[in-house]
Amino acid sequence: MPAMDTFNPLRDAVPPGEIKRALIIKLRHHGDVLVSSPVFSALKAHAPQAEIDALVYADTAEMLTLHPAISQVHVVGRHWKRLGVIGQLRAEVALFNSLKARGYDLVIHLTEHWRGAWLCRLLKPRWSVGPVIAGRSRRWQESFTHLQASPKNALRHMAEANLDALRRIGIQPGPDERSMLLIPGAVADQRVAVHLEKFGLQGQHFIHVHPASRWFFKCWPVARMASLIETLQNEGYVVVLTAAPSPEEKAMLEAIQARLSRPAFSLSGELSLKELAALTRQARLFIGVDSAPMHIAAAVGTPTLALFGPSGEKQWGPWGVPSRVVSSTRHACRPCGIDGCGGGKVSDCLSSLTVDEVLAAAHELLAQ
Repeated sequence: MPAMDTFNPLRDAVPPGEIKRALIIKLRHHGDVLVSSPVFSALKAHAPQAEIDALVYADTAEMLTLHPAISQVHVVGRHWKRLGVIGQLRAEVALFNSLKARGYDLVIHLTEHWRGAWLCRLLKPRWSVGPVIAGRSRRWQESFTHLQASPKNALRHMAEANLDALRRIGIQPGPDERSMLLIPGAVADQRVAVHLEKFGLQGQHFIHVHPASRWFFKCWPVARMASLIETLQNEGYVVVLTAAPSPEEKAMLEAIQARLSRPAFSLSGELSLKELAALTRQARLFIGVDSAPMHIAAAVGTPTLALFGPSGEKQWGPWGVPSRVVSSTRHACRPCGIDGCGGGKVSDCLSSLTVDEVLAAAHELLAQ
């Protein structure tokens, strides 16, 4: 357990030794959930006696399952609304009863979702933390015993912003407690080993490239990604491509493959999130865009090369691993957060990035 400071200026600090059970709520997308993983590690380091649970959307649960600091992962189904009024009510009641039975002393809510505020009111923990949200009513503010201030700029990484919830209650995470963590698990490792053996790559170095994002305005043009991959292949590197099961991402990978003189190894649409993590962990280098697979690469400790356009790398870049971010210095308007210039789904700041720029960054990481 970290040494206790002799002086804590925070008058309403929570004594870590008195936390028996805690719930951390992160109802967002996959990458957002994974970037919250340091909160679990840091809280467990300061309150080792505590059982720490998570509440996330069901489709993002694999980002946190098997995390050594997490006792249980509770889920909200995005599909519950399709169950009808009675079906949704049953699911909600079952979830609430499961949470109530845990008897939480501390609830930490990491987003602006109203569900977190209502749960704090209903579960009645001794301590509860939620973010300051401009314009929210007193009902929001009074749902929490502690309100966490958020930076008013995009210069603070979301991993640190999530950890601010702990700082608000007097827990100061140490430098070695801030890393992201994702555990693929033995089953995922075994399944990936079968794929690599089929490719003849078991025990060999390869570069993992995941070109797509669920938001295509974050993606580099197909022709340039294909040119990068072909150049790496010509230099003697083995490339393994992946894509999510969505028809759009698979089509993008097919378009890249069609431009290559010799197709790269591909696991397009074939991997679960845990299997994707297992594959990435074995790669010499990960290359991708601002996406959940990029965060997965960082969480499993693989050197990461990320291409950024409308989104901000200071807030969302690779965290805690050797990395390079390639972004435009020619567009003063970025990061704008818009889904393509003018909302047109194509981002000039990404399209302007050259193959040579990205290749140079890859060489830097490969040389380490």
